[in-house]
Amino acid sequence: MKVFSSRDFNQDVSQAKRVARLEPVFVTDRGRPTHVLMSIEAYRQLSGQTETLVDLLAMPGLGEIDFDAARPGETWDRRELS
Repeated sequence: MKVFSSRDFNQDVSQAKRVARLEPVFVTDRGRPTHVLMSIEAYRQLSGQTETLVDLLAMPGLGEIDFDAARPGETWDRRELS
């Protein structure tokens, strides 16, 4: 657990975010803890949440999907479904 004063936190938010990837960061105001900064993974694990479809679709590094290439030669006509 790492502790940042409010002043230190405000002066170097990037450092606090880097530390929060590894462990929770407590932010204090006049020596008393007031906030906790943690990675989204740690929060999800703590709260029991799982990734949403939006999170999965927003994953970096995924290329665009060519749906036409996935079904070569197939055509789709919605009138066929009626």
